[in-house]
Amino acid sequence: MLELINFLLAAKKATYAGKGPERSPSRPASHDLAFECGNLKYIDTYLGAESFAGEEALWKDDKPLWAMNYAGRVIGDGFSGDFLKEALLQVTTELPFRGPELYTSGHFTYVCRVDGDFSWFSGAEEIRAGETKIYECLFHGGLIK
Repeated sequence: MLELINFLLAAKKATYAGKGPERSPSRPASHDLAFECGNLKYIDTYLGAESFAGEEALWKDDKPLWAMNYAGRVIGDGFSGDFLKEALLQVTTELPFRGPELYTSGHFTYVCRVDGDFSWFSGAEEIRAGETKIYECLFHGGLIK
């Protein structure tokens, strides 16, 4: 399991959070990012921008092993996509889903809450600018059998 989690962390840092390149869209107007190493593959695909939905998934030998669906939206002025990516780069082995439980930079604060573990989980993240909530995202997923 640790091999998959470490691969997932590397993939996240090399794709959206790390400002990695998009590949050809798999669906009309989708944003697709991918990372591969050996027999492991990661694909993140999402639709939208200020209001969005997507899925991250892992494969080993082209067999799906794990997936996470997410949906979020910007709900206030002053949102920074760069701050969100900065927070997502802080993803940890203990919480390999989005960002850390708490991350602050300047006047922005990122908070992530998760129930469950890598095998089955749900969670929510938010960003505040000062005391004002300006972004929210829900996510869930787990192992595929």
